[in-house]
Amino acid sequence: MFTTKKYRAKAAAHGTLSKESNDPVEMQKHKDSSDSFSSLADNEEWLSDNFDKTLQPSDEKESTHGALAAEEEHVLRCLGASVIMQWNTLPTKLQRELFDTAGSMGQLLNTAELRGQIARFLHKHKDHDFGTQA
Repeated sequence: MFTTKKYRAKAAAHGTLSKESNDPVEMQKHKDSSDSFSSLADNEEWLSDNFDKTLQPSDEKESTHGALAAEEEHVLRCLGASVIMQWNTLPTKLQRELFDTAGSMGQLLNTAELRGQIARFLHKHKDHDFGTQA
């Protein structure tokens, strides 16, 4: 994690590179980086100096948030299971739309991997009868 000192050091390094460069594009690039690191250092410094003035979550709010998150996760799991139980009865166009939407839910770098996992899951279970049990 960067600290104010590290941001200031990076800003100084880019400032030096900006002054040493003969290429106007490189000079501007290093100047912009220097300005950016200086702003980050100023922000870190302000946050450090004013931490006591910022809002902090209370333990009660955190436990309520955790309970809501668990409840929402349960609801999403139930909805997902119900979609899978009805998958074979859904129109192909809707299946594709659901697949595309689900595949885009992961982190950007892992989207292809997630889509592959979903495709394998659906293929593995395509002929299963997911009827409810009493």
